[in-house]
Amino acid sequence: MTVSLRQPTGVAHTRIYSYGAARGELAVPNDDLVGPIDSSDEWIRQRTGIVTRMRAEPGTDAIDLATEATREAIERSGVDPSDVDLVICATISNPKQTPSVSAIVADRVGANPAAAYDVNAACAGFAYGVAQADALIRAGAAHYAVVVGTEKLSDVVDPTDRSISFLLGDGAGAVVVGPSDTPGIGPTVWGSDGSKSDAVGMNHTLTDFRDGKAPWPTLRQEGPTVFRWAVWEMVKVAREALEAAGVAASDLAAFIPHQANMRIIDEFAKQLKLPETVVVGRDIETTGNTSAASIPLATHRLLEEHPELSGGLALQIGFGAGLVFGAQVIVLP
Repeated sequence: MTVSLRQPTGVAHTRIYSYGAARGELAVPNDDLVGPIDSSDEWIRQRTGIVTRMRAEPGTDAIDLATEATREAIERSGVDPSDVDLVICATISNPKQTPSVSAIVADRVGANPAAAYDVNAACAGFAYGVAQADALIRAGAAHYAVVVGTEKLSDVVDPTDRSISFLLGDGAGAVVVGPSDTPGIGPTVWGSDGSKSDAVGMNHTLTDFRDGKAPWPTLRQEGPTVFRWAVWEMVKVAREALEAAGVAASDLAAFIPHQANMRIIDEFAKQLKLPETVVVGRDIETTGNTSAASIPLATHRLLEEHPELSGGLALQIGFGAGLVFGAQVIVLP
């Protein structure tokens, strides 16, 4: 007798139901950071567009931020926490190598025993998480998912590093993803270029730190290299995501890129030839660069400031360390 395995199938479509956000408790203006890098408030504003960034207090970690954002997203979604059976956390700042942030967050918000795992895709992590939640729900492996990007980058910054120290902030943004009668998450265009991995990332290993061969590892970057890659190569990815979704730039209600640098964001919008009707996320001005948290944080703020965007199309694109990238068009809740 031949035994046939059962293979699950899920729903045809998914969408994002809601957003939640948590920002660090401390607003840190440029003037507080310029001394160690021999710079000025004017220089930082001109180079990055940042006026202030949010950073967490010493007693707050990336898990705490993720928990707060996730609780808000679930409450706004109308989904019972016990019905969430998948939690994906994108982060590069888990205070421990293990256990995962996602498993702890799932327990804290009442989603235990949801499947839970962390994604390390740096600033593209949230886009990666949305892609996976969409695919897993449509495959029948989950019903409702939380995707959260969370970072406490102030733990991995060297205040004297002129390449990146003034850019970074702390925060978390979360979404609930679930079944939909119509398509709400477009195809994801994603990938990586590990040949340029030295352009942005950690400057030392934990084992070298342990063995006394190097100081505490911190983030650093080759600014010009990252800028050129982000502006020229990522615009191509954004265009591919629009084409894959079957929409044009003029169909968008919002454009929400990773909040890396205001100059990059502005050049992005210019290269994509976005009409003036498209609202562009510029959360970096007062939140800073929060890596995996930046896209959901920027979207959360846009929806608060522009509720009329609800139901419109948004293009989101993440890109960062390891030169990983991911982009998709979504329907805003």
